[in-house]
Amino acid sequence: MSSQDKMLTRIGGLLRQAESTDNEHEAEAFLAAAQRLATGSSVDLAVARAHIASRERRPTPAQRVIPIGEPGKRGLRTYVQLFVAIAAANDVRCDVARSSTTVYAYGFDTDIDTCAALYASLLVQMVRASDHYIKSGAYKTATTQKVVVERRYGRTVQRPVEVPVAAVTARLNFQMAFAARIGRRLAEVKAEVESAAVRADAVGSAPTGTALALRNKELELTDYYSRTSEARGTWQGPQASAGYSAAARRAGDRAGKAARLGSSAELGGARGQLTRGPGE
Repeated sequence: MSSQDKMLTRIGGLLRQAESTDNEHEAEAFLAAAQRLATGSSVDLAVARAHIASRERRPTPAQRVIPIGEPGKRGLRTYVQLFVAIAAANDVRCDVARSSTTVYAYGFDTDIDTCAALYASLLVQMVRASDHYIKSGAYKTATTQKVVVERRYGRTVQRPVEVPVAAVTARLNFQMAFAARIGRRLAEVKAEVESAAVRADAVGSAPTGTALALRNKELELTDYYSRTSEARGTWQGPQASAGYSAAARRAGDRAGKAARLGSSAELGGARGQLTRGPGE
């Protein structure tokens, strides 16, 4: 088994633990540990690529098609939002099909593999959490504002009214907030690991040029994306066109929020010293 396969197996183990626990703190700790491992591996590979001689076969970015769902399926835009959030924290650029059924991912194979593994786990958690919220009926006590168009004395007027929040509105708002929070969490872990790697490189006796390697990786990906992408315009993300629910967004944010980053044994190790979970 290659080192990349072993890394993905370890990430998969952490994600399975995150999925199987009912403890929110444990789930978030395992998720952060998975992202920490992924970022650490990505940093190591970037440095290794920088040291490959020009005569050797050097890994380059590639494009991969990521299926999101069948046309017409509800929730595809929030699914895309979740994948794009994960991709942003793992050095992967994305184009999105107009139908939201497909994402075109641009990046190094190892980074895209990591995104796919994280997405597969987090999508299950997002859907499960939103289902639990809807089935609890908690959204029914909330209201949202809707604009009603009326004719008065020959004139068209708009009047805001308070209406109950529909289940579809609550689910959409919940998942939007969940995906946004996960994106911020993973980005924080990525920044923390990369900063630690650069600091360690700066004080080491044999500098590896980590900061330069990361910068070159970013430039290489940007150049590849600009040459390869055929996208016209920018994906704007899901819009709660059916209405806005502050309560559902708060609930979704809570479901995707980290407990206490750095407080778990899985989060305390330095790069390359991550504590393994049971069975890994």
